[in-house]
Amino acid sequence: MNFLRHFKKIKGLDDNQIKEIYEELKNKLEVLKENAADEEIVILYTIVLSGIISKIRDLHFNNAIDEVKRRVKAKSKAINDNDIQEVLNNLFMRNNDNISLLYNLSYLDALASSFNYKKVSKVAKIQKGKYINRIVNLILSSNNS
Repeated sequence: MNFLRHFKKIKGLDDNQIKEIYEELKNKLEVLKENAADEEIVILYTIVLSGIISKIRDLHFNNAIDEVKRRVKAKSKAINDNDIQEVLNNLFMRNNDNISLLYNLSYLDALASSFNYKKVSKVAKIQKGKYINRIVNLILSSNNS
């Protein structure tokens, strides 16, 4: 738990999320430790870090998707939440480049903001906005067809 507390520096992570990550990791580690030799401890640490990274990525990507939904609703009163989600699901299933880039830019922005890399953060925010707008346009154009 002490190790995980260091991750509170990252924008968007709070005590509740740290506790949730801790519980998930604790369960995984208990199962793996029973069968792990000393040299396999690196694998355990990899699992810990990948869990944390996934949580951070998902948190910030979900915030970006919420912004997409907000902008779509602001531009069109005719489209409802289900329509938006249906198009988003289709984009996710097709591994749309705009979605993939937004996912990675959201993570980059979170890290750059959290560790005060102002230039990187500024560029990431600009690019994030660009891909949010592209996804908004994809949703609006698919709703018009």
